[in-house]
Amino acid sequence: MLKVAFREEYVHPLPDNHRFPMEKYDLLPKQLIHEGTLVSENFFIPGQMDKDLILRIHDGAYIDRLFALQLTEREQRVSGFPHSKALIERESYIMEGTRQCAEWALLTGAAMNIAGGTHHAYTNRGEGFCLMNDQALAARWLLDEGLVNKILIIDLDVHQGNGTAEIFSGEPNVFTFSMHGENNYPLKKEFSDLDVGLPDGIRDKDYLLLLERSLEDILKKFQPEFIFYQCGVDIIETDKLGRLGVSILGCRERDRIIFNMVRQLEIPVVCSMGGGYSKDIRHIIEAHANTYRSLQEILF
Repeated sequence: MLKVAFREEYVHPLPDNHRFPMEKYDLLPKQLIHEGTLVSENFFIPGQMDKDLILRIHDGAYIDRLFALQLTEREQRVSGFPHSKALIERESYIMEGTRQCAEWALLTGAAMNIAGGTHHAYTNRGEGFCLMNDQALAARWLLDEGLVNKILIIDLDVHQGNGTAEIFSGEPNVFTFSMHGENNYPLKKEFSDLDVGLPDGIRDKDYLLLLERSLEDILKKFQPEFIFYQCGVDIIETDKLGRLGVSILGCRERDRIIFNMVRQLEIPVVCSMGGGYSKDIRHIIEAHANTYRSLQEILF
């Protein structure tokens, strides 16, 4: 059975100008249950991540200041959120949700976190709505525990996974792959093991061809034992931040390419939802729900 991390704190109340991106964390699980893609037994409630696990990736001084609510106003603006105790607790739940998903994936083949994909969090700072890096933390835990030796992080959010690239720079056992809008945030890109910058307005055919070719190249060089998939849906043409031209159906085909590859490799995968900012919330929910539908169809 597919296991999915979710708890009510994911839908953390924020000031009015920050609430819109959070709506999907409430609506998505309801939609998946309503349509029968998931049932209540699919969900588990993660706790908070132990601080010693967080410190395996993140700088101690930064984490101490973060949890003590001592980051400056400028640092909070860069992170995208006004900070509060409840917000930091929410982030810790999300981190642990992805780590527990990794445990479940080792048992069942796949697991998903309704939130996560916090790929803009660096070793020593947060930015872009990301305070700590959930996939990096879970990957580091897997390696440290000796559960796997080679991890591929596939980041298909429209924004480059700059924090993830920085964290694993020089780490031979983690291959970071980011396919993102070349002209989009962040202005200064980091160096992933493979970066594919996309032109504004790219359509389905060209996008999917680039993805398939990139995956073929990666698998010639690197034989992963585990995959983390950052499956942001801000690549779709209606996204107000994305600037690409991929349709919702094209986004669904993207997910199917990834899950068919996972099935062929017979290795575990953990999905974190990443971004999605279309003006019509229905587009966001449909695109995210397609990821769950495709995974259930192909892997379960």
